[in-house]
Amino acid sequence: MTPFDLTSFDFTKGGLAAWTPLSERNSNWPVVYVLDDAASNPRLRNVYVGESLNATSRINQHLSNPDRAHLTTVRVIVDETFNKSVCLDLESFLIRMLAGDGAYSVLNRNDGITESAYYDRDRYQETFEQVFDRLKDDGVFTRSIPEIENSDLFKLSPFKALTHDQAIAVEGILEGLFEDLETHAAGTGHATSTTVVQGEPGTGKTVVAIYLMKMLVDIQAAPPAEDFDRDTMFAEFFAGGYPQLLDGLRIGLVVPQQSLRKSIQKVFRKTPGLRADMVMTAFEAGESDEHFDLLLVDESHRLNQRANQASAAQNTKFRTITEKLFGHDDTSKTQLDWIRAKSTHQILFLDAAQSVRPADLPTHVLDDLVEGARQHDRLYPLVSQLRVNAGADYVGYVRQLLGASTDHPLAPPSPPQTFDGYDFRLFDSLAEMQQQIRARDAEAGLSRLVAGYAWPWKTKKDKAAFDIEIDGIRLRWNSTQTDWIASPNALEEVGSIHTVQGYDLNYAGVIIGPDLGYDPTRGTLIVNRDSYFDTKGKENNPRLGKTYADDNLLRFISNIYAVLLTRGIKGTYVYVSDPALRAYLSQYIPAAG
Repeated sequence: MTPFDLTSFDFTKGGLAAWTPLSERNSNWPVVYVLDDAASNPRLRNVYVGESLNATSRINQHLSNPDRAHLTTVRVIVDETFNKSVCLDLESFLIRMLAGDGAYSVLNRNDGITESAYYDRDRYQETFEQVFDRLKDDGVFTRSIPEIENSDLFKLSPFKALTHDQAIAVEGILEGLFEDLETHAAGTGHATSTTVVQGEPGTGKTVVAIYLMKMLVDIQAAPPAEDFDRDTMFAEFFAGGYPQLLDGLRIGLVVPQQSLRKSIQKVFRKTPGLRADMVMTAFEAGESDEHFDLLLVDESHRLNQRANQASAAQNTKFRTITEKLFGHDDTSKTQLDWIRAKSTHQILFLDAAQSVRPADLPTHVLDDLVEGARQHDRLYPLVSQLRVNAGADYVGYVRQLLGASTDHPLAPPSPPQTFDGYDFRLFDSLAEMQQQIRARDAEAGLSRLVAGYAWPWKTKKDKAAFDIEIDGIRLRWNSTQTDWIASPNALEEVGSIHTVQGYDLNYAGVIIGPDLGYDPTRGTLIVNRDSYFDTKGKENNPRLGKTYADDNLLRFISNIYAVLLTRGIKGTYVYVSDPALRAYLSQYIPAAG
């Protein structure tokens, strides 16, 4: 087979004129091309990837586009075996890789990313990797494919191929939003709306939130005469008056968790049309002087009710924001009430089973949100499992193992399940599990130890100390709250729930501490309150008259471990401190060795 050809030339009329007559395929064959500006301005580093059946005509259109005027180089990939499906797939692959590499800002819209099946697709993937290597040799890429795929820039990129249920959610949300905006524009009402996207870990709630943010700003910026030569699922929203409806629309993304928020801000800085200041805390949204037309809230279950905050300053802010928005200090108001007061439309991404602290929104509030959205046809469930290679059944299996309260016997899976192709193991030795996590990190990268908050955080005040000591193994908690997973010392440390919730790992080594135990007589999980060291995770709420008994605490601790046990893409390793709980779980998790 003749290998693909990669030709480069200047992105000028003269460069195109000299290249076109070199082959008939340059104007009549499916090709993929890359436009970049690395040669003239290595600091700007913009890139655009496209595919076309007539490269000459398409590149000539780009030369007439002022938004592409600063680009300097064209790289065209031609292969005698390429067809339209292959080119669409290669285009999507290169866009995803470029966004994840982070050396360029990708100028493409995100609505054309595809991952469709076609004849001999597996064979073409080898060619794609060869194309990647050639472009890397040219300086277009700076990192390897595994390095890119393990990065936050890749995992949190808006350039994703959506699953069927994600695409249904995006299309339905856009249709509902535009219907509301048209109603308001026509003067026939001032429609407000609350949309809920519900999904278990790994179903891509954050992916959909980021995707929507990018698509909305792209629709806002769409030129009056659309110059794209593709027909995509969402193409209709880029014309027909839709961009005008979004003119001046004020949108924002609220992310309660600090680490995840910082990672998303890093992605937004690299993405044309998006800005880091679009990503904010609930406090920042509540304090803002502007009213938002639309607020998206990722991990909405982590929004707070009125409770003792992490600092005195935040306690003061909670009161002043509530007073500002509602005229007086109403302790029944939550951060969800702030979001509703500060925006006309809200899109809430949630999973009630991932609430991990008493200050999180109460379960009944989340249940009411879901039911209200269902009644108004604004509920979009996500079910396709994108993270865990074991499939959706694994998440339910783990939740079933940990999911009962102390008032009722556990109802574990019957019979125990195994998950082909997924490395799920129970270790009797923490030293052995740590060794295996290090081995997996050397092989696949992104393998980490994580744990429940069952040991005090001594190293916050004494950097020379150790936090976790088990059978001669001495470990420290994560030394940073921001992007810990990718930090230099992460392999030697242990991540807490607050640094890993919302993230992917290739392999997770989960340490279940003495905060969670098992009563074999009653057949129930039990809480050891004295071994749970998250102060905010167990303190009562006298302001609201709430006292959290052990069965309340069990729900949060069980949720924490269920979240930790669903971080691993390729595998999950488990070490259990409590002997009775280890014996119980040994019936359902295969033994290491």
